[in-house]
Amino acid sequence: MTALPVATLVIAPDNRIADANMRAETLLNMARSAIIGSDVARTIRMAEDDARFDIWHGNKPIAAYDIKVHAGRTEEMEVDLMIDPIVDHDGWRVVVIHGQGQARRIGRHGGTAGGARSAMGAAAILAHEIKNPLSGIRGAAQLLETGDGGHDSTLTQLICNEVDRIAALIDRMQDFTTEQRLECRPANIYPLLDRAAHIASAGFASRARLIKRYDPSLPFAIINDDALVQVMINLLKNAAEALEQTAYPVIRVETAFRHGMSVVMGGGKGSAVLPIEILVVDNGPGVPAHILDHLFNPFITGKRDGKGLGLALVDKLVRDMNGFVQYSRDTALGESTFRILLPMGQG
Repeated sequence: MTALPVATLVIAPDNRIADANMRAETLLNMARSAIIGSDVARTIRMAEDDARFDIWHGNKPIAAYDIKVHAGRTEEMEVDLMIDPIVDHDGWRVVVIHGQGQARRIGRHGGTAGGARSAMGAAAILAHEIKNPLSGIRGAAQLLETGDGGHDSTLTQLICNEVDRIAALIDRMQDFTTEQRLECRPANIYPLLDRAAHIASAGFASRARLIKRYDPSLPFAIINDDALVQVMINLLKNAAEALEQTAYPVIRVETAFRHGMSVVMGGGKGSAVLPIEILVVDNGPGVPAHILDHLFNPFITGKRDGKGLGLALVDKLVRDMNGFVQYSRDTALGESTFRILLPMGQG
């Protein structure tokens, strides 16, 4: 637990904190000796006046997003908080706290500073990405004009390809600006997961061993088919790119039914039951620590040639399906996991 890159607490059945890692000390601004033995409900207190939910009493998994808390000796902060029971230890729980809400997405940043940063980031990407193909188009056009082009068909194809690339980039940017609601319906997720896995295996993830571990009794989820396929392709591509330097790359796609899994949203938004779980697991090096708190924000990436749009789009699409996505790292196993939670449908 010490090496975990996020604040983590172990809670005993009497609601006392039994263990805490170094990240928890930093987040709470308290020494480990002061944290251990304290009542978790007093150490992490809800700051919202209208908070009617009690997350500290009960033994069911809970995920609370964008909630305001007073944590230890720190001032009020907004966090994402996950509570999971410890298997075979009745009443014991693990609490993971992300110090900055992962639930934020483009268009929902508080204040003008966040919006300005997003706008500047979008402008920078568009300027960088469009400048290169425009340069190629200009050069090809000049050759055609002077008659020095040789094989004209090659130059015209270059122009068409570069124009198509610009259009595709603009389409990707438009994915973040649309407010149109996704049409979701109860559906079997397995054909969609298989479609995404087939695309990955035949192309960008062909070097990795792709393992599928499905729960055969999983009920339908309320989803948009195309959105789920896009989410899975983006996550599988992210995993494949993370494994480029891994000697024996492995990607697992797993599903499970999480009984009683509830998600609490801050700001009086209520709670939802999201029992359908999809995991994308890889044995790569994991997300760099310096971007963990901003992982799903647009234009944030740990890749040298990355644009920071893939995971941001995953976050947006999953939320448009009324679900959530989160990242975790198991340092003992050397695995990174992206976990999707979705609502259940009837089917």
